[in-house]
Amino acid sequence: MKQPTLFRKRYMPMEVVELKDDVLLFQDEEKMITKWQVFRPKANFSHGVSCYYLQEGYKVSKFLNDADELVYYYCDIVDIEYDPIKNSYLFTDLLADVIVYPDGFVKVVDLAELADALEEHIITAETLQTALRRLEALLEVIYDGKFMELTKNLEIEA
Repeated sequence: MKQPTLFRKRYMPMEVVELKDDVLLFQDEEKMITKWQVFRPKANFSHGVSCYYLQEGYKVSKFLNDADELVYYYCDIVDIEYDPIKNSYLFTDLLADVIVYPDGFVKVVDLAELADALEEHIITAETLQTALRRLEALLEVIYDGKFMELTKNLEIEA
């Protein structure tokens, strides 16, 4: 089967980008794992591996530096649409994110962007509710000590 075409949609700034350089490593009904290089060079990381949890609505990414050392895990809350005719996925970033550092420190970020997007009528109240519910579900996994069950999928041989 041909690899699906992957797209990322952002609200702020509003853009849709084809993830043409992402390499699909694994896919089943529950998850999709990709490896990637950054779009624009960054000082502290250059590449990584991501696992999209297709039923849960979040993506967990392992950000690595040039020495293949873990910088942090970055978790995006996303909406996922599959178009079977085009064999394409559209991953819409729902703005709220969670960063998990190697020492276990957890930081929730971009909640103000979520509020701004609602205030500016970029997203609907329903989208806000979806984002917050998925964020809470992900945080429950983290706080229950089960985050490593998500990150083990990032240890796939690239």
